[in-house]
Amino acid sequence: MNFEPTLAAALARIAAVRPADYARSRNAIGGAVTGLSPYITHGFVTLPEVLARVAAQHRLDVGHKFVFELGWRAYFRHVWQHRGTGILQSLHEGLLPKSAYASDMPADIREARTGIPAIDAAVRTLYATGYLHNHARMWLASYLVHIRKVHWRAGADWMVAHLLDGDLASNHLSWQWVAGTGSTKPYLFNAENVAKYAPPDWHSPGSVVDTSYAALDAIARSPRALAGLPGAPGVDEPTVSSAPPHATAPDAALVAGCDVWLVHPWALRLPPDLPAHTLCIGIYLTEFHSAWPWSDKRWRFVDTRMAELTTARWHADTATLQQALRGARSVRTIADPHIDLGGIAQVQAAPQLFAEVAQACGSFSQWWTRTTHGVATLHDLPGLAGLSAGLLFDLPPESEPHDTHSTPDSPGHRRTRWHRP
Repeated sequence: MNFEPTLAAALARIAAVRPADYARSRNAIGGAVTGLSPYITHGFVTLPEVLARVAAQHRLDVGHKFVFELGWRAYFRHVWQHRGTGILQSLHEGLLPKSAYASDMPADIREARTGIPAIDAAVRTLYATGYLHNHARMWLASYLVHIRKVHWRAGADWMVAHLLDGDLASNHLSWQWVAGTGSTKPYLFNAENVAKYAPPDWHSPGSVVDTSYAALDAIARSPRALAGLPGAPGVDEPTVSSAPPHATAPDAALVAGCDVWLVHPWALRLPPDLPAHTLCIGIYLTEFHSAWPWSDKRWRFVDTRMAELTTARWHADTATLQQALRGARSVRTIADPHIDLGGIAQVQAAPQLFAEVAQACGSFSQWWTRTTHGVATLHDLPGLAGLSAGLLFDLPPESEPHDTHSTPDSPGHRRTRWHRP
């Protein structure tokens, strides 16, 4: 897939969604997936907008698979809200103690030369596009954790750096789902499953995964890691960096006396009612990016979009940013759990599609039951309630940049929701 970092590209993907095709074929590598996740993660579009636009063109009810999958993204955020940084640790014990797993990614996996076509194709696709089909993410994670005995956190950290849609909640909790530290049992796959859902060049007959689920379960429960069998020369892993390509240090004089809107990597859309005199400043917080470096592909995706929306892009720590903005008349932005801007700006909540569930839910089904309680139609969802089709879609065009300044596949095989949708 190709992902242009523009609002027009995001809206075109929404317009291209065919919910019936999505529900029928989304499990296949070549299925009718939406490719919307990078745009949702980085705030080009919101969940309410996505569903509203799709529902205006297609007949949907609350129980439709497309709506259900949007719910998984919201559920992972719900878990993050209640667990905080706890999502970066195992939610509970897995099949084996933590000491049974290696903490480093094997070179043959990083270089796509394991000799297992499904795994090597997945890694090559991730590097080439910054995106990976949900099924391929599951296969890669399952192989890494249960066969190679690499800790899920090592794999999750590696993958999120290369994904355009890398969201800490969706990514890390999905890895835990596969590992069995965030679910009731581990996710396993075999060559038959790959052959069912992937093109021929992904098929992996004669490999370690060409066996029964019972055999794979035994492998997963054994502390012995199966060594890789490196095949032909692989690929170089793209470098990752903690520094944005074109940002500068904050300039307090630029914002003095101004009303400022902060554009950050998870809110790459200006509010339609933003006053024309507002100065838009892009920000990259060093605290976050030092901990979570990105590939050049992801930096370009985010920074190209941010450059279109802002007068300047700043790269600084929280204290420096706060000092630079002290002279502004007002500072506002959109909240996101990846970064804490509460001490810097007046933060407004991002639009939510589903009702907030105050009590922490231990499973998606529990959360879904509670968040959809009393919801009979789509317009009963909080994000859509009270809005007519005209109000939903006759939205003003985006402002120009301001220049004033799990259904089982087979026994033992389960489905997860890695990116939404």
